[in-house]
Amino acid sequence: MATQPSRELVVVPNPHPDKVYDVEMSTPEFTTLCPMTGQPDFATITIHYQPADHLVELKSLKLYLWSFRNEGHFHEDVTNIILNDFVAAAKPRYAKVISDFTIRGGISTKVTVEYRRPTE
Repeated sequence: MATQPSRELVVVPNPHPDKVYDVEMSTPEFTTLCPMTGQPDFATITIHYQPADHLVELKSLKLYLWSFRNEGHFHEDVTNIILNDFVAAAKPRYAKVISDFTIRGGISTKVTVEYRRPTE
């Protein structure tokens, strides 16, 4: 059993690479630190994607998201980092990451970033 966070996103072969279908994964337990105050920021992270040749293994995704817990990131930055790392590992047809941060200082933040595989 893994007890440490990891930045490795493990992929497995997609048993249906010829089909276009959607996968949605969500966790309400994401945390990162505010780079200005060092205080924790809490968010629900939702990842939508259309797999191509690979699927992302869920336990590795959990450990990956855990890896941000003690790092300082702005909301916009961490959302883009997650998308970039997810795309680099899984090489999906399409991916979207939504980070919905809880209210802090009277302001809530929701960041959405998308990737579409270029047409060849």
